[in-house]
Amino acid sequence: MAARVAFLARPRLLSLLISSSSTTSSASLFQSNLRPFRSSLHSSLSTHSHRRRTRSARMAHTIARATLGLTKPANVDSPKIAFSAKEVDLLEWKGDILSVGVTEKDMAKDENSKFENPILRKLDAHLGGLLAEASAEEDFTGKAGQSTVLRLPGIGSKRIALIGLGQNGLSVNTYRTLGEAVATEAKSAQASKVAIVLASAESLSADVKLSTASAIASGTLLGIFEDNRFKSESKKPLLQSVDIIGLGNGPDVEKKLKCAGDISSGVIFGRELVNAPANVLTPAVLAEEASKIASTYSDVFTGKILDVEQCKELKMGSYLGVGAASANPPHFIHLCYKPPSGPVKVKLGLVGKGLTFDSGGYNIKTGPGCSIELMKFDMGGSAAVLGAAKALGQIKPLGVEASLYVFIVHFIVAACENMISGTGMRPGDIVTASNGKTIEVNNTDAEGRLTLADALVYTCNQGVEKIVDLATLTGACIVALGPAIAGVFTPSDELAKEVLGASEASGEKFWRMPLEDSYWESMKSGVADMVNTGGRQGGAITAALFLKQFVDEKVQWMHIDMAGPVWNEKKRAATGFGVSTLVEWVLKNASSSM
Repeated sequence: MAARVAFLARPRLLSLLISSSSTTSSASLFQSNLRPFRSSLHSSLSTHSHRRRTRSARMAHTIARATLGLTKPANVDSPKIAFSAKEVDLLEWKGDILSVGVTEKDMAKDENSKFENPILRKLDAHLGGLLAEASAEEDFTGKAGQSTVLRLPGIGSKRIALIGLGQNGLSVNTYRTLGEAVATEAKSAQASKVAIVLASAESLSADVKLSTASAIASGTLLGIFEDNRFKSESKKPLLQSVDIIGLGNGPDVEKKLKCAGDISSGVIFGRELVNAPANVLTPAVLAEEASKIASTYSDVFTGKILDVEQCKELKMGSYLGVGAASANPPHFIHLCYKPPSGPVKVKLGLVGKGLTFDSGGYNIKTGPGCSIELMKFDMGGSAAVLGAAKALGQIKPLGVEASLYVFIVHFIVAACENMISGTGMRPGDIVTASNGKTIEVNNTDAEGRLTLADALVYTCNQGVEKIVDLATLTGACIVALGPAIAGVFTPSDELAKEVLGASEASGEKFWRMPLEDSYWESMKSGVADMVNTGGRQGGAITAALFLKQFVDEKVQWMHIDMAGPVWNEKKRAATGFGVSTLVEWVLKNASSSM
């Protein structure tokens, strides 16, 4: 305000000079008096303008370095639960809650109102028929989403929880949901020790029992987790141990349970990254988190962070154009997983979109449904990639022992913000990607693909054979598939089979979409090689076709548009989507490389 007042005072002085000069009736005198003043005014304004720009720039960088709002996340430990696979008599198990997963078929009763299912019949007989009576009163039929907790005396457990699995409980998602329901009941009852059993486990094969135990453990860990880092008060869950009964025991199941814990740790890390607000998780902080992975698991990981000047040397004009407006400079992240022994057989690349905030740029997000307040989740792809990196650092596929072959995985994130300023990218600008292709920016809010363009070129230059990129790329994909399913785009049937197979093991939902080459016509520019966005129709497809222009033809490539499942609107929190599937895919490639 002071600068503005000083500026307004000058014209007042001019009017006084004109008034006094008019009494001399000398135009030449007025002109001669005014010239030095004009020069002085111009000099003063130029100096003032320069100081203001310098001060503004200095203030912007000061704000960027210090967390805006003075918000710092509290140090909250991830849930630590001891899982054990046991074969014990349910009546003798002692703890807080005995949770029984039941299907609608399991709840069937005979003509005497007795359970037909052997496990439920055994429990009910020991309780004198109270289980059948209480479940009938609660109208519990075993439907998916139903649960009831009964405090019945007569067995070692303080409570019995019946949790519905639906018509049949034969999917990874069903058993993960069972674990989440058990976690919810444990939090409500402040339980420290629970057991989980399936009423019809005897019908499952040995392999299915292993995957079922893993899914239950994952669901319990993810269900007990609450991201309370930014809350002034929070309760710490008391759950410490979970016994999984009736799904086998021994080293195979114990190994599976440990792997489930490691993957869940990566999912939780991914959730925390996405949940963190943009004033806390800047591109620099995201790079720091990636560096911590490399240092924590330095036996299998190396890492490097490229700054703006290094990205300029690599001619990443498309990526740098997006980040040019922000006071928080871009950081290009490259982690590499490689066991230290054995010849390399497989090289994989995982690329994640890393927009820590997306304002839309000059095509700013406005109006109902624009979700600008949620644009912290525009780095969901990078969260999936880094979450997978953390999980793999713990699992260490192929170990660090000598093996016949090893594989390499490159984790790439082009982190930046899409903001608005005088230095920012404008609609109509032309940027040049690192492969030399030029792009007319007809919409600054189609920025994610511009960052991925240079990230994909960089990843191909690492000599990889397969690339999977993940991005919260288009609203069009949400319109097509809804909030729970990610769209998959790839010209490779082989890669599609691999990743979709991994998603079946992880329980995450994907749907393969067409790559219709004829749609590329809408992406042509009159002044550059291409525009960065086409029309509204087929927007997710044209976005994928754009990315395809930056992938070497020899490389198998897949694009995953995860704009829908990155966020749980009901819980108002991140899902950690993509981590589990990426880990499963890498593990399958690791085993095939032996």
